[in-house]
Amino acid sequence: MADEALSAGAVARRLGVAVTTLRTWHQRYGLGPSQHVPGHHRRYTVGDLARLEVMRRLTAEGVSPAEAARWARQAPDTVPGGSTVQARLRNTRDGGGTTIPVGRAGPAARGLARAAMRLDAAAISETISRTIATDGVVGTWDRLLRPVLVGIGERHAATAALIEVEHLVSRCVSTAFAAVTAARPATGPPRILLSCADEEQHSLPLEALAAALAEAGVGHRILGARVPVTALLDAVDRTGPAAVMVWSHTRVTADPAQLTALLTAPRRPLLVLAAGPGWQADALPAGVVRPMDLTEAVSLAVTIRDSLDRPAAS
Repeated sequence: MADEALSAGAVARRLGVAVTTLRTWHQRYGLGPSQHVPGHHRRYTVGDLARLEVMRRLTAEGVSPAEAARWARQAPDTVPGGSTVQARLRNTRDGGGTTIPVGRAGPAARGLARAAMRLDAAAISETISRTIATDGVVGTWDRLLRPVLVGIGERHAATAALIEVEHLVSRCVSTAFAAVTAARPATGPPRILLSCADEEQHSLPLEALAAALAEAGVGHRILGARVPVTALLDAVDRTGPAAVMVWSHTRVTADPAQLTALLTAPRRPLLVLAAGPGWQADALPAGVVRPMDLTEAVSLAVTIRDSLDRPAAS
């Protein structure tokens, strides 16, 4: 079979490393692209990819980069570990091997999962930022981050491990979303207040929504995790948002009384939304809206913004 020529970005995604890491391996250890077409950038062949997979695997296992590069430059069958490189490449492309399960997610999610297992913060952050730039916040959340975060949760539930992986990935995700929000400050008044339910600590989905709202130009405030209902009511009273969204990840934190308090507050918002899997539809107070996903939540917020900003009829 003829070699498949790959760009540095494509190789980085397959291996789950940063492009800067590939450049370092090229400059220091000679593990660079070997295919050259005059007038074009050099491209990586399948053989190049095989050597880089060996480099990635051995360095992840604690082998020094210089020693890993020495093994990588040798024939695949002589590499320590038993399996040939081609077999490992097939496992990589099929999502196999010892990594975080991501189901039917694409190569970017598989690469992110491998970077997470290596605790490679640079690769994690680069993958997230690159995907946000190409797919937007909603696409990044749905197709890249959710599969990996769910996979980490499944592995933790089965083994009680990967706490350090979850913490690192969460920090990288929060930083990426904060950068989106900072780069797109809202020009109008905040229309929606975002808050976790009382004692709810899973704030990443709420941070994703905040970034998506910033991307859509919807003014908002986010209070973050573990907001007591009294504090939430104080925030509503001081800011007068048109809508309030309360996020609950588990049934333990999904107390409908929090929503009732918003509906009966002196400065009741026009719309109260209950987001997250913790809320049960049949237990919600009348008048509460439950968006099913991030796309619907953003759509509701945009509708609220547009209805409030529409000039009044003369």
